[in-house]
Amino acid sequence: MTTHTAHGTFEVRLTPGDELVERTGRFDLGKTWTGDLCGVGHGVMLSAGNPEAGAAAYVAVETVEGMLDGRAGGFAFVQLGTMDGGASEQTYVVAPGTGHGELAGISGVLALDVVEGEHRYTISYRLPG
Repeated sequence: MTTHTAHGTFEVRLTPGDELVERTGRFDLGKTWTGDLCGVGHGVMLSAGNPEAGAAAYVAVETVEGMLDGRAGGFAFVQLGTMDGGASEQTYVVAPGTGHGELAGISGVLALDVVEGEHRYTISYRLPG
């Protein structure tokens, strides 16, 4: 399989939801993706910790529908983010088995760079065939 690379930006909207587990946060998320991935994303995020103090973590599942490098379909990302002592890490992985349409069988990862509030992504992905 050939590895493809897609670049662009996204805007994210977080809406607080009802707490599911004591001392955690729950958010509904919506995204608008632009660039090589054009589409919309919807998901749920769970968080814990104290972001104001710089120590927290989140997990999220987001479904994405749209066009990736001209291929119509969708897939889901699984996300993990942590911050501690001024350092932060985020991991986005395409959830196996979630690709459909022309994106059936997709696998990959997303690298995120936030510059002056703009979310810039690079997706490295593979498709069968």
